Amino acid sequence: MLKFKKTSYIPVQGKEPQVPEGLWIKCDGCGELLYKEDVKQNHYVCYKCGKYFRITTRKRLRMVADKGTYEKWDEGIAGEDPLSYPDYPEKITALKERLGIDEAVTCGRCTIHGEDAVLCVCDGRFLMGSMGYVVGEKITRAVERATEQKLPVIIFTCSGGARMQEGMVSLMQMAKTSAALKRHSKAGLLYISVLTDPTTGGVTASFAMLGDIILAEPGALVGFAGPRVIEQTIRQKLPEGFQRAEFLLEHGLIDGIVEREDLKETLAKLIVMHRQVDVKEALIPNRGKERTEETARRSREMVSAWERVQRARAQERPSALDYIQEIFTDFIELHGDRHFSDDGSIVGGIAFFDGCPVTVIGQQKGKTTKENITRNFGMPSPEGYRKALRLMEQAEKFGRPILCFIDTPGAFCGMEAEERGQGEAIARNLFEMSDLTVPVLSIVIGEGGSGGALALAVGNEVWMMENATYTILSPEGFASILWKDSSKAPQAAEQMRVTAKELKELGIIERIIWEPEPASHQNIEKIAANMAEEIRRFIHWYLPMDREALAQLRYDRFRRM
Repeated sequence: MLKFKKTSYIPVQGKEPQVPEGLWIKCDGCGELLYKEDVKQNHYVCYKCGKYFRITTRKRLRMVADKGTYEKWDEGIAGEDPLSYPDYPEKITALKERLGIDEAVTCGRCTIHGEDAVLCVCDGRFLMGSMGYVVGEKITRAVERATEQKLPVIIFTCSGGARMQEGMVSLMQMAKTSAALKRHSKAGLLYISVLTDPTTGGVTASFAMLGDIILAEPGALVGFAGPRVIEQTIRQKLPEGFQRAEFLLEHGLIDGIVEREDLKETLAKLIVMHRQVDVKEALIPNRGKERTEETARRSREMVSAWERVQRARAQERPSALDYIQEIFTDFIELHGDRHFSDDGSIVGGIAFFDGCPVTVIGQQKGKTTKENITRNFGMPSPEGYRKALRLMEQAEKFGRPILCFIDTPGAFCGMEAEERGQGEAIARNLFEMSDLTVPVLSIVIGEGGSGGALALAVGNEVWMMENATYTILSPEGFASILWKDSSKAPQAAEQMRVTAKELKELGIIERIIWEPEPASHQNIEKIAANMAEEIRRFIHWYLPMDREALAQLRYDRFRRM
């Protein structure tokens, strides 16, 4: 946290105090008068209320690009005046001279903490950052060169939308930039979009929302139609915070909100995490151990199936996030299904495992009543499964192994889940996961309830913790349907063969993660270390395989069942 010195001025006796021009600026958020140098040191964020100031292209480049590395591309492209709009060419010339920039976007190559990238910065001062022919052409050329040079692209958006003065020529830039980004994506390259205030109209409906990762600055206004247009159209007052970055995060449209002071480091880390996995570099040493079955276990207590069910459901049992934090490093959580919501019952993102980037997805329960409400007691909605699938498809693009932690009583069965296509969402995961060409490992760490669990369990291998369960439905449900008596759940658990040992005998799972005693926060470190060793062997075994062969092995696994 930056600390600011208090600046005081002692007036000369008999004279009014004089404040040098330009030394102070007023915050539009709180109305306070701020010392400009303090605002600069605070990354152009109000140190009274946290309001983000809009910043110039030059300031943005200073914040993000390594000093002296930014090389501008495609300056001086001749503009268009397709409508012969009065005084339009003259206005463009005047803006170039006054602002010292070539157009509403500046594109070029730089390094970010030593990582090469193509960086484009939109500037709202230039005709509200609107996208005309030159803006579209500069972005398209930058993306094309990035594709040729196999570089990631980062675009800071700030725009009022399409440029009215160029009519349909401006609208065509939406399709042109999107087409260039599609080719960049098909080449397996990373595109990060960073939404700043404001990002609206045709820019939102094209390159702004097409990132592999979409980030936003706090409080940024982002939307297709602006709030004023919407209010005038529907004659309704919009809710507080409508179309702000926080609203988009809640509604699953962006991956995250990043403070300006953390942005450079976040971008550099994301670039590293999205490199195509080099199998030779990423291979983890096998430490001289062969892939064998579990070693003989010492005699253990006899535990009933119903007791296993109770242990799997125990409140103190570690969650997916607990294992993620123990096993992986540098986990960056990504949010949302990009359509409707960010389902808290499924968490996912990118992390490192022994230096190898991996995609990690987990079904997450809460520890408190409030957390359980946020996480919907670990019961995913369609948006959760669609978020998981989005992250898996991203892992496929970048060649990252996928690790899923399963812990759910089942998919959410509420009316709203049905309205939004719960069955289709689960079916789509089964359909797409079956053909992924990267290694997929699924581990049942608690409850594995029905299709809600299977939607993350179409893996090359499926493992279970010793006290986990994997069931067609809950024992209570089984007893109610077949015996018309839910109180017979303990007998149902025995009949259903829900335990790890029984399911391994049936060939449903490949491996059991033993628990010296029921998993808890007191022994998670030891259990996670054992789990990490097994994961290490899994990656070592599968990652070098031909990618089509990986998908075939997964198909064959289920074909045998």
